[in-house]
Amino acid sequence: MSVSNSFKDHASDIERKMTDWYRHLHRYPELSFREIETSRWIAERLEEMGIDDVRVGCGDFPSGVVAEIGKEGPTVALRADMDALPVVEDTGLPFESENAGVMHACGHDAHMAILLGAAEILSSRKESLPGRIRLVFQPSEEASVPRSGADAMVDAGVLDGVDGIFGLHVWQPLESGILGWSDGPLMGSSDFWKVSIEGKGGHGAMPHQTADPTVAAGAFLMALQTIASRQTDPLDSVVVSVGNLRAGEAFNVIPDVVTIEGTARTLSREIRDELPGRIETLAVNTARAFGCGAKLEYLKNLPPVINDGEMARRISEVASGLFGEDRVRKIRPTMASEDFSFYLEKVPGAFVFLGMGGEGGADWPHHHPKFRVNESVLADGASLLSSVAWDFLNKRD
Repeated sequence: MSVSNSFKDHASDIERKMTDWYRHLHRYPELSFREIETSRWIAERLEEMGIDDVRVGCGDFPSGVVAEIGKEGPTVALRADMDALPVVEDTGLPFESENAGVMHACGHDAHMAILLGAAEILSSRKESLPGRIRLVFQPSEEASVPRSGADAMVDAGVLDGVDGIFGLHVWQPLESGILGWSDGPLMGSSDFWKVSIEGKGGHGAMPHQTADPTVAAGAFLMALQTIASRQTDPLDSVVVSVGNLRAGEAFNVIPDVVTIEGTARTLSREIRDELPGRIETLAVNTARAFGCGAKLEYLKNLPPVINDGEMARRISEVASGLFGEDRVRKIRPTMASEDFSFYLEKVPGAFVFLGMGGEGGADWPHHHPKFRVNESVLADGASLLSSVAWDFLNKRD
């Protein structure tokens, strides 16, 4: 029997246990950087497996768990995120959230159960490991402002001595049972911007006495779309969207200031670096044309998720051996974002999607009150992460 098939069989053997883990984690969700009880519970499960090196906390934050299996040598990290969302659950599940107003509505409960499963598989073979597995249970993926959990983990040294890293996300938009991968960009960056257009307000009946920032804001909104349509190579991808616009308090008063907030996303690190300047140039020059001024606030939030080509091909080949080539699919990127990108900026790695939607899968999208995980993916996820970690350590150049 091949090692991968052995790992797959082991994952099947502990599927019931993984399901129980998942349901417990779903029942007791915690918000970003508040995953105190979750961290304690995860640490207890790891210690029950005979894993001695288990550390709770992430830098100055009390949540997060890092554990190690194996011995000195090459090191590969496996990551799962831990936090839930401020969503009121409406699934009707018998293990529905017991923490009012908090719900695992994205699949992080499944990610933790999957990594626990991989930990059990690998810890049972720790004497045969030609290196070290670092298990990273990361806080705060959802709330990335003012900083994300991955960024905090990197600063706390979680990647010290790590030669490669892998992670996955259960993914409702992808058909159940499909492993989606990319050998380059997989997910977009996610940045915040705010433009304030300042003019001179006045009576709505006498606009000639004002410098109307609402008119300038309208022109700016239209001009903003030229970043994608006229300033970016048509073969590249960029999205600049407006999510919030505030102007005035009364229907007959022209305000002094209009504020516009939005998000900017791209699959390119180079384009991302150019976006603040492009937005500011449009804002300042458009406002000036209407006798107004403008200023930009720009917060670089999450970089794009860009897989290392070799590492991505490695995990796709491992997945093909486990599940068959028909279940492994190279997919187009999405503009959704993920803070796994911070790890990929430091060490070679790959992030993949484990499909759980479509016929027989989860019906509701991520972040919806009715979102639920297709539990059949848990064993697949554990066998994949354990197998790719084993492959990485045993096939070093």
